[in-house]
Amino acid sequence: MAACSIEDVLAKVEQEEAEKLKSITVHKELDLELDAGNLLAVDKNRVDEREFKRAKKDEFLRALARDNTQLLLNEVWKHPTERVEDVIVVKLPEPSTPLPREKPVPKPKPPTKWEQFAKLKGIQKKKKTNLVWDEVHKEWRRRWGYKRAKDDTKEWLIEVPESADPNEDQFAKRNKAKKERVAKNEFNRLRNIARSQKLKVPGVGLAPAGRQSRSELAQAVGVAKVSTASVGKFQDRLPKEKAPKNAGKKRKFQPNIGDFAGEKQKQLDILKVLGSKKPRLDITRAVNKQMREEDMEAGAKARKGSGKKGRSSHMSGKGKGRKGPKGPKGKPRKQGKR
Repeated sequence: MAACSIEDVLAKVEQEEAEKLKSITVHKELDLELDAGNLLAVDKNRVDEREFKRAKKDEFLRALARDNTQLLLNEVWKHPTERVEDVIVVKLPEPSTPLPREKPVPKPKPPTKWEQFAKLKGIQKKKKTNLVWDEVHKEWRRRWGYKRAKDDTKEWLIEVPESADPNEDQFAKRNKAKKERVAKNEFNRLRNIARSQKLKVPGVGLAPAGRQSRSELAQAVGVAKVSTASVGKFQDRLPKEKAPKNAGKKRKFQPNIGDFAGEKQKQLDILKVLGSKKPRLDITRAVNKQMREEDMEAGAKARKGSGKKGRSSHMSGKGKGRKGPKGPKGKPRKQGKR
């Protein structure tokens, strides 16, 4: 074994460490165009084709990316820094390179009905504080949400108004009124969305409005009648009310329990049809179809023959304007059996 000096070992170790920790100084023929605001680096240097072909492509590209990233980081650390929660943060400048948007600029939302009314009346929106003083608990509380001020839902006692029924449940009445308010707000929200998308407003023609046409009233009445458990089967009609048009039929399903014999026979019939090689022929249906086709052909021939006869009589001038034998006063005569 060849003797190896300590100096050679140390030099080899230093060389390996230098390869692992490369210098932060990178030399380029042309300076990179750096945009620290966008963390963008543009390298316009020419790629050496010989070195690219001689070395491995992945290693060459990795080394090139490392050098350019090092130059970009050197530019980033030239800007002022600050410490935020034991982390050093760099204040990036404003970007100088305009980049295209990935998606188009969002269109402005159309104003809601309330915004249109506020603009017409000159109502300005005033920002309210989130905290208000609660006289009951003697502390500042949120205006809305959990543990809000003046929360009447936590009261265990409610005063009954003089005009109200003493036996009426005021707690249930309050809960019902709240559900109605929530439903009304949700309906208005959906109606605003539908109006902005130029779609049909949900429930149009069903809710009472100031002016309703005859068709809207008829639609509302029809929906109200079929909203029962029997789908309007036992609902009485007005004297001159017409039957609803396009009334859908209630679907019928086979029972899930019971009648196992009928279900078994039905499945056997399906398997028999699928397993048979000969096509299943419905003789009655085929005969009826043939008879209908023959009747249609005979009717077409009769209409064709009557059309020719009428044209010939019209051209000859006979029977012009005559529809049949008429009696006195232009009335058709009654003919008996021959």
